Amino acid sequence: MDTPQSFPVRPIDKYGPELVEKADQLQSRVTMKEDAKPAGGFDATPIPRAPPGYTLKITFHRGDDLPVADFGSFSSDPYVRAQLLVDLPRRHKQDPVTSFRTPTVHKDMNPVWNSEWVVANVPASGFLLKAYVYDEDPADHDDKLGIAFISAKSLSDQWPGIKEQSFKVKKRFGSKRVYLFTNVSAFATGHHQESFLVVSIECLGRTPGDQGGQMYTIGPNHWFKHTSPLIGRLAGTKDHVQSQDGSGKAISRYNFQAIQIQLTGPVPSDLYHRYVEFRPFVAGMFQAQSLRGRILHKALHHQHQRVYNFDRTTVSGVFTTPCPEFAQKFLEFVHYGQGGRIFTYVLTLDGQLRFTETGKEFGIDLLSKHTMHSDVSIYIAYSGEFFVRRRKHRHRQHSPESHQEGFPVEEGEGPEEVTEISTEPSDYELFIDNDSGTYRPNAEKLPLLKEFISSNFPGLHVTTLDCQHDAERMGQMKEEQREFKKSHGHLITFLQQSSVSSLSISSSEEEELNARSGEPSRQRGDLARRVHEMRDVRSQVMKWVEADGHADRSKHRYYSGRERAPSTGEVRSGGQEPGMSQAATSHPRESLNPT
Repeated sequence: MDTPQSFPVRPIDKYGPELVEKADQLQSRVTMKEDAKPAGGFDATPIPRAPPGYTLKITFHRGDDLPVADFGSFSSDPYVRAQLLVDLPRRHKQDPVTSFRTPTVHKDMNPVWNSEWVVANVPASGFLLKAYVYDEDPADHDDKLGIAFISAKSLSDQWPGIKEQSFKVKKRFGSKRVYLFTNVSAFATGHHQESFLVVSIECLGRTPGDQGGQMYTIGPNHWFKHTSPLIGRLAGTKDHVQSQDGSGKAISRYNFQAIQIQLTGPVPSDLYHRYVEFRPFVAGMFQAQSLRGRILHKALHHQHQRVYNFDRTTVSGVFTTPCPEFAQKFLEFVHYGQGGRIFTYVLTLDGQLRFTETGKEFGIDLLSKHTMHSDVSIYIAYSGEFFVRRRKHRHRQHSPESHQEGFPVEEGEGPEEVTEISTEPSDYELFIDNDSGTYRPNAEKLPLLKEFISSNFPGLHVTTLDCQHDAERMGQMKEEQREFKKSHGHLITFLQQSSVSSLSISSSEEEELNARSGEPSRQRGDLARRVHEMRDVRSQVMKWVEADGHADRSKHRYYSGRERAPSTGEVRSGGQEPGMSQAATSHPRESLNPT
């Protein structure tokens, strides 16, 4: 029997399959790198279907015999923060809970609020209303006085509702300090009484429409204007606080305004965006994972609380429904388009619009302005920047043609300074964009944003700008705003003070003001420089954040907010950071600011 003949193994037969496999892996790796998109941006997850629910009007009337939180005055500054919990399925478990906050009543243990909250699409299966009663403390964290629980097992057209019923405020859920002060107060005064929250809930009937999966706030349109203490340098003007370096330049404190406005819902369901994981630490920061993520999450949450700080200077008001007066109030917040101001905004999923003036002269941001505005929310509706301009009419007389949407606006001349300020909303135009590197909103959803904003501010003209396709026009108009602001009035450089209660201004804060205003700082010796770096905790944190532990930093580089794919809002660029202008990139402090 012939033995089988063995053939010599050629190198191509031995190594060929392995080489082909390696080539396929390399090609796959290159393709994935080219097509890689950071997770986040627009999320197309639909709202789960549900039958239409009921519209409820919740009224927080007053509090009776609330606990003591201020031992010095044997009183408290109470407010209610309520959460409405239902069994509707959510798109993602990270979606924020529908909530509401009353104004604060100062120095009163029997406060009267009479604050109304109208919520739509509360399901027939009922609800649980958690009413957290807090004591406002601007210099420290707010103390929890207790919780009142209000529930209904089912809703129907015949549901009788709740009429000025008292619900016990359970003090065991309050803070230990409040518990101690309450017992000391009871021992000193000889009165130990229970605390109650008086609430009414009225069923207004079925919510119109056929989509009941989205519970939302209808109104009223509550607004808050916060003032955050800032220090600033005003060129050429003497002030109460002189600099410590002997330069004679004036440094003073200013009130930086932050605005919250509750718009009438529902927010369009397609306005749904998640933070973008443009760097490895971002996911941990939003989800409070890992040591670094928890520290950054708390830092940004604290920054939000400082900017949107509730204290005695906070001003609040309410409109029943969107009306021309509501649009006028918005124009008042943006100074009727005067001064070349640009604002950074965030629109939450429940229709709350939050915004502050933006610009490199405001040193209030730690990592991301939009993250601060959203209070580190994983999902929001939309974000970007906006500014307002006075419309230039060809004819001063009020004719029907002058109020049409298609009336031309002369953009080339830029903003103008007028002595007579009109309060008519139709005389103004809101230019709003999607320039946000943190959430990178989808430009295709700008028409939905325009429709939603226009419905809430009657008479105000709204124009949307895509930060990719309208980049040249948007950049030119914003540059006109900056140049106008620069050429009119005094140039002020702002910085958030390290301590709210501090009456002095440190030398490090003076030097940062100098750096942000472009002025040269004084030279330090080697020892003084080292001591200054050790004391500069903020810069050390920024360096720690940037050191993400990855050798290949190019894999996680920033993307520009000017270029993004229309489907996901992904940004690609040659190194400029998201949402930042060329001028802003020159500041080392802003090297991690994905607006």
